[in-house]
Amino acid sequence: MSSSTSNKILFGFHAVTVRLKTHPKSISEIHVDATRRDQRMRQFVERATEAGAKLVDSDDDRLGKLAGSSRHQGVVARVQPLAMQHSLDAVMEELEAAEVQPLLLVLDGVTDPHNLGACLRVADGAGANAVIAPKDHAVGLNATVAKVASGAAETVPYLMVTNLARSLNELKERDIWIIGTSDQAAKSIYDIDLNRPVALVLGAEGDGLRQLTAKTCDELVSIPMLGAVESLNVSVAAGVCLYEALRQRRARQG
Repeated sequence: MSSSTSNKILFGFHAVTVRLKTHPKSISEIHVDATRRDQRMRQFVERATEAGAKLVDSDDDRLGKLAGSSRHQGVVARVQPLAMQHSLDAVMEELEAAEVQPLLLVLDGVTDPHNLGACLRVADGAGANAVIAPKDHAVGLNATVAKVASGAAETVPYLMVTNLARSLNELKERDIWIIGTSDQAAKSIYDIDLNRPVALVLGAEGDGLRQLTAKTCDELVSIPMLGAVESLNVSVAAGVCLYEALRQRRARQG
């Protein structure tokens, strides 16, 4: 099959398995390492066959070229790209209609695909409703992102907006509290009420939030750092903040 521009690549067991579960008809073909006969591969092949996917026996060299990575785990799929998951307005209207208290993750300047993939994974785990990023200061959903996200790139809406400050102001109009992270903030993430509609805004590791983004936030908080390092990786920081929100919300429910 020719590598048409209408196809994109997913690789790794998690990413391809999630696509098999959620949108099996979008899979054009799955290349698998013909030399792998372990239980994980046998179970995967069985699931793919049951879903009606076209399987192609391949070798490590071919799989590496298709994936653009050696970390393909012996599974590379050509898939039709899914339609962009909603606009910000559509996501918010769905949440309001379902009477869900929004929990959003906003990434300002995260351009590393491994970091984005890890952020999507932690957002999925903590129950975030969407991840938002500016088009000009972010990485798109490529194969590396999908691999690191372990399926979360298929389940968490990733919304790239033209003007982040304007989008944050639109969220404010919907009564979303905008909380940014900053090493300089006096309050910590543990000092504020996250049991309300919130958007947690994190900047790129090292650079932090851009000035206009920080000014747009309702409140800035820090993550306590007790050791020698000055900051956490953005995906770890996202995990700290999102799971603190989850902890507070569950504590209130209990």
